[in-house]
Amino acid sequence: MKNRLDHKLPPHIGYDFVTLEIADGSKVLDLGCGDGELLIKLQNEKNIVGYGVEISEDGVSKCIEKGLYCYQGDIDEGLSDYRDNSFDYVILNQTLQSTKKPEYVMKEIMRIGKNAIVTFPNFGYINVRMQFLFTGRMPQNVLLPFNWYETPDIHHLTIQDFIIYCQDNNFLIQKVKHFCVNKTGRSSLIRVLPNLLAQFGFFILGGELS
Repeated sequence: MKNRLDHKLPPHIGYDFVTLEIADGSKVLDLGCGDGELLIKLQNEKNIVGYGVEISEDGVSKCIEKGLYCYQGDIDEGLSDYRDNSFDYVILNQTLQSTKKPEYVMKEIMRIGKNAIVTFPNFGYINVRMQFLFTGRMPQNVLLPFNWYETPDIHHLTIQDFIIYCQDNNFLIQKVKHFCVNKTGRSSLIRVLPNLLAQFGFFILGGELS
C-alpha cells in the first residue's frame, strides 16, 4: 500500500548538504543509491569517482542508464568485497533506518571508508513526539508517511541515539549538520536543540579517537 498522505517530502533529501561536504576528486561509494541522482550530482559538481550499491532492480537499471557503475546488492549481507579504506567517503543517506542489521552495516562502512556521511529521519523531531503523545499511535506524518505495518523504516532512531551509539563504538564524529527540508527540497541547518527541532540527523564520521 502506498502512503496515503496528500503531502510528502521532496525527493533527494539532503543532497545539497552532502555535496558541500565531499572533497573534489574523491572516490565515493553511495549505499542505497536509488536512481543514482546523488552520484550524478557529485560527478557534475565535485568530479568524483563514484560507485553505487542498490537493492532494487529498477534503481540499478536507472543508474546504469545514467552511465554509473552500480551493482545490485543487499548491504545487510555485507561489503566484504571491499578492502579497508577503499573509499574517501561512504554515503549512507536516508538508508540506515531501513537496514535489518544497522550495527553490522555501520561497522562495515567505517571499515571501508576513510570518512562516512550518515543521514536519517530523526524520530525525536517535535512533530513526531507530539503526534505520539496526543494520539497514542505510531506517528504517520510527512516525515514518517507509512503505516506501522508497511513502513520500510524498521529501526527508528533519534539524533541523540546515534550520538550515544557512536560514543559506545568509538566512532569519531567529525561534523554534524542536522537539518529540516522545505517544500522545494532546500535544506536548512538546525543549530539549536536539533534532537527536538531537526527533521533529519546528518553526521560525518571518520578518523580515530585519541
